[in-house]
Amino acid sequence: MNPAIRLLWGLLLLAGALALGTGTAQAHPHVWITATSELIYASDGSITGVRHAWTFDDMFSTYALQGLETKTKGVYSHEELAPLAQTNVESLKEFGFFTFAKADGRKQKFEEPVDYFLEYKDTRLTLHFTLPLKMPVKARELVLEVFDPEFFIDFTFADQDPVRLVGAPGACQMKFQRPNDGSANAKMLGEQNFTSGDNSNYGAMFANKIMVECP
Repeated sequence: MNPAIRLLWGLLLLAGALALGTGTAQAHPHVWITATSELIYASDGSITGVRHAWTFDDMFSTYALQGLETKTKGVYSHEELAPLAQTNVESLKEFGFFTFAKADGRKQKFEEPVDYFLEYKDTRLTLHFTLPLKMPVKARELVLEVFDPEFFIDFTFADQDPVRLVGAPGACQMKFQRPNDGSANAKMLGEQNFTSGDNSNYGAMFANKIMVECP
């Protein structure tokens, strides 16, 4: 089973409603997330982690909430959503939380997520969670990318305040790069890659890249 489908199984308990057929179909996303992120710095200037807020599309949110009992119909408290939030973060672990970081060219690893919860607003679920770095690190150049290598999930960062630096030294400069359209590359690579079974990093073309330079 495609790993991304296992993720959906964990999140939504769908028994095949979103199952993929041919490899070519996997070139298109089936879940859409609108994201914002905060890079968290300590007082000594080292980065300690990343705080994400991921808002799922309304169809995904509707499936996720099926069968969930609440005190008030249509109202979902943090407490009532807590089991689903836990399932979310546990399922995401297998995929590295779709968050990939390098500090001065060296890959960085994350601890288990903390401070996670789900919020329901305007028919959509938003997953909030913080990924602490295993080791806080000072870096002249930090690169953080958010994407699904298989492009089953499409990450689009919010138009307003997509990324913030929290507690970073004043001299640090951030650049945020949204993915290119990718349509031309997708057209060239789509059928060839998927008929050969090589779809392991297709989604890298659609990566959102955060770059921070500090003196």
